[in-house]
Amino acid sequence: MPLISRFILLLGVLLVSACAQQAPAFAPPSERPVAANEKPWPKNHVLGIAYHDVEDRDPDQAVVAVRTERMIEQLAWLRENGYRPVTVDQIMAARKGGPELPPKAILLSFDDGYSSFYTRVMPVLRAYNWHALLAPVGVWIDTPLNQPVDFAGTPRQRSDFLTWDQIREISQSGLVEIAAHTDASHKGILANPQGNMQPAAATRRYDPVTRRYESEADFQARIRTDVATISEKIRKATGKKPRVWVWPYGTADGTSLAVVGEQGYEMALTLDDGLDALDNLMSSPRFLVASDPDGEHFANSIVAVQSDSPMRVVHVDLDNVYDPDPAQQEVNLGKLIQRMADMGANTVFLQAFADPKGDGLVHSLYFPNRHLPVRADIFDRVAWQLRTRAHVKVFAWMPVLSFALDSKLPRVTRWDPQTGTTSVDPDQYKRLSPFDPEVRRIIGEIYEDVARLTSVDGILYHDDAVLSDFEDASPEALKAYAAHGLPGSIAALRDDPAAMQRWTRFKSRYLIDFTHELTAKVRAIRGPQVLTARNLFAEPILNPESEAWFAQNLDDFLVSYDWTAPMAMPLMEKQTHAQSGPWLEALVAKIRQRPGALDRTVFELQARDWTKKDQADIDGAQLADWMGRLKRQGATSFGYYPDNFLENLPDLKTVRPALSNKWNP
Repeated sequence: MPLISRFILLLGVLLVSACAQQAPAFAPPSERPVAANEKPWPKNHVLGIAYHDVEDRDPDQAVVAVRTERMIEQLAWLRENGYRPVTVDQIMAARKGGPELPPKAILLSFDDGYSSFYTRVMPVLRAYNWHALLAPVGVWIDTPLNQPVDFAGTPRQRSDFLTWDQIREISQSGLVEIAAHTDASHKGILANPQGNMQPAAATRRYDPVTRRYESEADFQARIRTDVATISEKIRKATGKKPRVWVWPYGTADGTSLAVVGEQGYEMALTLDDGLDALDNLMSSPRFLVASDPDGEHFANSIVAVQSDSPMRVVHVDLDNVYDPDPAQQEVNLGKLIQRMADMGANTVFLQAFADPKGDGLVHSLYFPNRHLPVRADIFDRVAWQLRTRAHVKVFAWMPVLSFALDSKLPRVTRWDPQTGTTSVDPDQYKRLSPFDPEVRRIIGEIYEDVARLTSVDGILYHDDAVLSDFEDASPEALKAYAAHGLPGSIAALRDDPAAMQRWTRFKSRYLIDFTHELTAKVRAIRGPQVLTARNLFAEPILNPESEAWFAQNLDDFLVSYDWTAPMAMPLMEKQTHAQSGPWLEALVAKIRQRPGALDRTVFELQARDWTKKDQADIDGAQLADWMGRLKRQGATSFGYYPDNFLENLPDLKTVRPALSNKWNP
């Protein structure tokens, strides 16, 4: 065949292929998304920017240093593009209803207490007349001038760090407020039996000799001593009591935060993403200036802070990591971490409970706790490795009600309209009754334990928080209905349409209130930055009247959790492969009707067909096609369950371009 003919044939194939792709729906300019750099700066929002050391050449990334010339270039870019540094006084005043913060307000901060702040940063701040925070570590500044600083286990030259006399002079400049960066807790301590070293200010120390974890009382006492010590050192040096706390490594902890608050601190700075809206100054995000970025990369990163990052999720069974052979378990963990890094996901929903039978009834957990056996103490190890090596956020996937606890505890029971009897529904999750105070107390303690001894970014509430239109018929539930003015029997509730509707709404809200109770327990220990997500069945979205069958409501979920996670699983809903695409599009359309709802919704696709006896894995191409359909309908956050990282199912190369923001945003 002549070359020109082959070219024409190839062009024709490409055109046919292109035409086969579904074009996105036309949207007029007024309805198109606005780029992050074109959005107006939200009222009373501030961007925290975190620097560390500043060096004239060869910036040491062990201390996240930047070159002097690049810091000057970055500050110049901020000034020329309208960014305006603000003080803590301005932030506090704005929060209390005083003068508003200027648009593009920034809070500059410099962590650790390097001598470069005195020699390189202060001259620039004086030239610009810009304000900043300086957050030294107490014991590093205390180190005698003729001894090396113990920099989290690594010796560093004493000349790299400031003296208290220099800090006093800096404080008197009128441009710099001195914050606290702990006294002696900017280091790692042993966090689990596998040997992970994690931030001391947010970790209960593991003792390999006794095989026990630090008690909450001992942890509080250790932190209280640290906070009091650094506070007094700063007061003595500057004459002012510090009011801003800066978390080492950006890792926050709720118990430590309570201690910080008790000692008079009014702000606490993390390294989380985003702008600070001033509604929770004790969990203020900051952008970390790392890897010595050039001007273009710095500018792009600053502008991107205003963007909402879509969530791209891989939902993982920890049962597949666990192995009775510790060596094989480490091999499995290595495969998981490598796959998550290669897949380009930014979030992992990680199973924190053991369910080897797949029946949804939890007999053991993967973290130490007060009420159930520990199959293996590995959740924290896996979560920490995923966060620090695969650079993903980790949500602990937890049941709400389906714990196999004491048989004397009341279970959710179903009223049978044929016989008038009540019993546990054999076709549903075996759930504890949320209407029983003792059940709520015990489950709350399990959630406290997962918060205390694991490092997570969020909690995903399992789909077992469900009550049918014949449940709960337990005595405790009937008493709760009567106490809220409802009939005290299921028969009476179902006979009256108005009562039935009120009963449905009561149960939906009751389950949400219970998860809020659990969230409060987690955040009290792990910190206010912990996010929440909850699985939602598809039917209540497509058919709102079916709320009665599930006690789940889309609008309730959207206002109650940071993320609503619909189970976007068409084959599980008895759709054929041909019907699956339109079904997904209809699901997205229902949610899209609520303004802004898609920004808070993460769709969970299925990677396995549970309607088949062999639970056949779904082809990666089919999964990628579903993801493409979601995106074309306007959905930006999605993922899939389950991931078989041991056998590359679904196929990584097929799914990655559709899932990863790095490949196809």
